[in-house]
Amino acid sequence: MFKKLFLLLLITTVAKAQNGTIKGLVKSDKNEAIVGATVILLKGQKENILKSSFTDVDGKFEFESLKYDTLTLAISYVGMDKYTSAKIILNAQNSNIDLGTITLASNATELQEVAVKAQKAFVVQKIDRTVVNPEALISNAGVTSLEVLEKAPGVSVDVNGNISLRGKGGVVVFVDDKPTYLSAADLANYLRTIPSSSIESIEIMTNPPAKYDAAGNSGVINIRLKKNIARGMNGGLNLSYGQGRFMRTNNSFNFNYRINKLNFFTNASVNQNNSYQDLTITRKYFTPEGQLSSTFIQNSYIRPSNGSRNLRLGLDYYVTKKTTLGFALSGFINPASRNVKNTATIRNGQNEITGLVDAYNPMDILFKNGSVNINMTHQFDTKGKEISVNVDNIMYRSTIEQSLENKNLNPDGSLLNKSILESNLPSDISIRAAKIDYINPLTKGGRIEAGAKTSFVNTGNIADFYDVVDNKREPNYTFSNNFQYKENINAAYVNYSRDFKKVSIQAGLRLENTNIVGNQLGNVVVKDSSFKRNYTNFFPTFYAQYRVDTASKHVLGFSLGRRIDRPNYKDMNPFTYPMDRFTYYGGNPFLQPTFSYNAELSYTYKSFLTTTLQYSEANNVISETNEQRGNIYYSRPGNFAKQVSCGVEINGTFQVSKWWTIQLYTAYLNNRFKSPIYTETLDDSRWYWVVVPTNQFIINKKWSAELAGSYQTKLLSGQFLVIPIGSVRAGVSTKIMKDKGTLKLNVNDIFYTNQVGGDIRNIKNAAASWFSYLDTRVITISFSYRFNKGQNLKVRQNGGSESEQRRVKA
Repeated sequence: MFKKLFLLLLITTVAKAQNGTIKGLVKSDKNEAIVGATVILLKGQKENILKSSFTDVDGKFEFESLKYDTLTLAISYVGMDKYTSAKIILNAQNSNIDLGTITLASNATELQEVAVKAQKAFVVQKIDRTVVNPEALISNAGVTSLEVLEKAPGVSVDVNGNISLRGKGGVVVFVDDKPTYLSAADLANYLRTIPSSSIESIEIMTNPPAKYDAAGNSGVINIRLKKNIARGMNGGLNLSYGQGRFMRTNNSFNFNYRINKLNFFTNASVNQNNSYQDLTITRKYFTPEGQLSSTFIQNSYIRPSNGSRNLRLGLDYYVTKKTTLGFALSGFINPASRNVKNTATIRNGQNEITGLVDAYNPMDILFKNGSVNINMTHQFDTKGKEISVNVDNIMYRSTIEQSLENKNLNPDGSLLNKSILESNLPSDISIRAAKIDYINPLTKGGRIEAGAKTSFVNTGNIADFYDVVDNKREPNYTFSNNFQYKENINAAYVNYSRDFKKVSIQAGLRLENTNIVGNQLGNVVVKDSSFKRNYTNFFPTFYAQYRVDTASKHVLGFSLGRRIDRPNYKDMNPFTYPMDRFTYYGGNPFLQPTFSYNAELSYTYKSFLTTTLQYSEANNVISETNEQRGNIYYSRPGNFAKQVSCGVEINGTFQVSKWWTIQLYTAYLNNRFKSPIYTETLDDSRWYWVVVPTNQFIINKKWSAELAGSYQTKLLSGQFLVIPIGSVRAGVSTKIMKDKGTLKLNVNDIFYTNQVGGDIRNIKNAAASWFSYLDTRVITISFSYRFNKGQNLKVRQNGGSESEQRRVKA
């Protein structure tokens, strides 16, 4: 059905539309071209925003494929008076309008009324994505990018840093159109190193265009970082301190300097995040007849401490006005520790204590990265025809040293026996990627994009375990292993988009060829093993928007796409390793990729209220599975046969008064899973409700405030049934130092209710549940300062490597 629908949509023809062009040149009163000025087209009596753009390196701008209408042009730039044009009439007799040179005067007085407002909307809906502007929320000051993601519509982050979208896992996270190449735990640690002050916007794409890798069952989240793009010396400083039970601080500095044809840029950050998790796990074991045979209750007090030092250096060389060469070096060093104190009580069916466990698991972690990016962009003309090339070479190195000291005690507390297991877990990952992208605006309207990419990934995971007996280390061949993995993905895509009088369409097709080889080298006890796989798949995408009326008060949207979610590299490592004496984690070499279809139908009213119906089907969903064998609890990734998700979500911005704005996101969604799980069968579906209201208050020209919250009812995710969860936060902000500085204070999780727990189901002859207390109530004070001299220059390239990096697991 989906394939037939794709074919029907892709071959559908649309009547030729009326198209026009508006262009011009923006200069200062010193007759210098202004680069990076904001240019916005407005329409209607209320002057709703139709399109927006920035002036290029020559100060030029151009809007193409415009339907005939009466429009207004607004231009703004820091340090300059704002400009608003007279009415522009675009018709068959006047279809190509050149406004010539528009001069902006140095900042003297503000125009009394301009349609362009400085305050960004928190959420903006586009044909193929939802754009979130984090700076619109005071509570986003002084926090990490991971905490910013938690507030994005439809996004949730669990206690382990796993990111889901609309209740589904398999999200790919990009930074500046480059994938992070990291698995859940390492991705969470990496996102904690990016301060919120460095984020320009977050793009949420449940059905990404063909330009993006097809990876990601539930979609792509693209974090766009701020670019300091002005001539001369420019930069910014961001400092923050937060205090919960433990402290955290996130600090960053960026600097940009351009002289003649050279542009140097750098960004550095130093962060420290300390927290805790007080986790209680309860497991009950039953006889085949259903009688309680024993109970295991474990409390783990976990103290993670994550530090990070990040540095990015780059150089752009403007060979000509149309050709730019770029070079960037970046890297981070993330030292961390994770100390776990476990105490457990074992009871029989009569609730009598039969044993006690006392365990201590200290862990020292060092995760570091270095990467090189070389890029080139060439513009063939001023109409947007260009070609770009990106080459990346990325290296990761992770070392983990840990010790597991386990004491088994008698019911009276006397020592029964003791064991010590030490381990050294180094991991290396090498990623090489290259891609080329081509953009060609068509003369009769429309735009074609095409490109190709290839990537090579090599990973090595060594696990050396030792039993310590009488202070002597002896190799443990049960857990020791050496896993090598190689992967090559080749891809090509084509994408077509066009705006007609009432209809906008975008259709794309991506081809990906995957080749993988895995080798488990074994040891003196365990035999070696290997596996090979290769597969080629097509991934079509289609989008359409229909403007019901000429004022675009009512807009209908539709999207359809196919996605793939490949296993993390280390998830296919077949060996297991212990978290404690009763809990083992391991990989699965038999994991298959997840394939999914995603469809959405949306209705937008007056650009401020969007209602979306969504439906998706996914096969072989990769998720955590849980199994009980004797006294050992095994957790490993597995494939769930089928997941079906559907529901409705509403996103709106309501201007209650001039000083009060409400941003509301709410959704009512259903997750259904149907799959065999070892000896059991999972066949269940649950509806859940999410509501996220955000109130913003403008007190005066310098002061503003925010009061927001979130609530989610019980959620089904594979074998996990998560309890309801919610929180309330508040913040206040003021401008200082002649409006060049900003001081913000916010409190997160005021009532300390953002604590997670739930049940683990479908385990043979067993039942399990958990509950965590987390360090979520935090008071944060932050200070930011910006200096900006000179005129803007062309935004540099962000890099070109794609989605392999997210699947790294240290």
